[in-house]
Amino acid sequence: MFAKYLLKESDVEPLAEAVLRVLEQVGVLCQNDELRKALQEGGAQPDPSSEIVRFPRRVIENFVEGLRRENEGRDQWDNNPRAPEPAIISGQVAQFYYDDAAGQIRSASREHFITLTKFGDALHGHQGVGHSLSLTDVPPLLEPLYAGLLLAEYAHRPHAPFAWNVRQNDYLIEMGQILGLENWVSHGAICFAHPLRFDRDCADRFVRRVKEGVPTGLTGMPVAGATTPVTLEGFIAVACAEHVATWFAARALNPEVSLGGSMWAGTVDMKTGTVSYSAPDAMVYGAAAVEFLRRWCGMLVPLGAGDYCESRVPGAYTALEKVHKSLFASLLTGQPLAAGTGLIDNGRALSPVQLLLDRDFATALSHLGRPMNPTAEHLALDTIEQVGVGLDTNYLEAEHTLRHFRAALWLPEILDRSGWRGMETEEAVMEKALGKFHALLAEYRKPEGREEQLAAMRGVLERAHKELPG
Repeated sequence: MFAKYLLKESDVEPLAEAVLRVLEQVGVLCQNDELRKALQEGGAQPDPSSEIVRFPRRVIENFVEGLRRENEGRDQWDNNPRAPEPAIISGQVAQFYYDDAAGQIRSASREHFITLTKFGDALHGHQGVGHSLSLTDVPPLLEPLYAGLLLAEYAHRPHAPFAWNVRQNDYLIEMGQILGLENWVSHGAICFAHPLRFDRDCADRFVRRVKEGVPTGLTGMPVAGATTPVTLEGFIAVACAEHVATWFAARALNPEVSLGGSMWAGTVDMKTGTVSYSAPDAMVYGAAAVEFLRRWCGMLVPLGAGDYCESRVPGAYTALEKVHKSLFASLLTGQPLAAGTGLIDNGRALSPVQLLLDRDFATALSHLGRPMNPTAEHLALDTIEQVGVGLDTNYLEAEHTLRHFRAALWLPEILDRSGWRGMETEEAVMEKALGKFHALLAEYRKPEGREEQLAAMRGVLERAHKELPG
């Protein structure tokens, strides 16, 4: 039913010609002087008056040829099955918090952030807890600093906060040093404005990140019919031009930096104007784009999967939508399976109940990545001979089944394997998940012995209040 490849070999050349023309004739907006200078030294042609940088055809052709040589032999996903790791509270940075008890979406606040940090610490404290929400009740430029302070106070192993503006980095690094953590700042994703715009904040972050040697690429979220042409071919021309321009810019600043990125393709519902990153057409647009980048540039760019689904409320249906998206992405690209991380409404809101359901389905997906291990114990030949044709006993009564069923079978903690029986099934699942959420909060214990460190971190925050605008 599905083709292993979405592109024919004869499709690559005209698509490449389109990308080359976009970069040569349209170029990209670049609002950073240092980056424009580096691009010019690399052979690009900046226009100081408009801040547009264009890329001569021959320059990009040579660059792409270099990428192909660099990635020769590394341009395919490996065939080894890999199970997705269950999600943790870290790095979602959602704008809203979904109050599962009230069934309402709320603007993310410090109170909600503390709740999620306690929840994550009780659920997976050994793995650490990170920046879950984008706080709306603090000054915007200080938001990561407030998040870092809360993580230091409430998480036993605080992950680095996400800095979305380069002016936040040094304050966070200083706060991390107080905790004894080096370079305590998450660079997060590079998501410039579509189409083809390195706006000032993004470009400034990009420059610092690349110069420090942090692996870099574009986390592209182009939308067919809105930020690219609505046709699949036009989408590839613009979306892939953005990725190539990002890689070129990174290497112009730092020839040794590792390149990466991801593709989160969206499509518009022309009836409502809403954008979906999980609809079948969106998945095909993204898969075709990453296949083209692999064929033309030799670059493996993962297709966004696991999260950013259309569902507006948490539940088993939402978890299944994420599973469908992950399976679809793996089917079309060969990439590893991905688990959901509790996000709903295309990544805008974070629900702790949804995260628990997503973790349950991650254990289900792990069975698809389970390797074969034909040992004597697993082959169970003695047990097979003992049961025989099953007239006197069966495998449910066998000691071998008792020893292995927990590892061999999917045993969901919250979800119900007995099948859908209408809304009563959904209500029971949600009630069970909400109960576990409250139980974990009750188990939480606050870290002790950080009073002096927290006081010093508050001093950094007070200084930032005076030094940063807004």
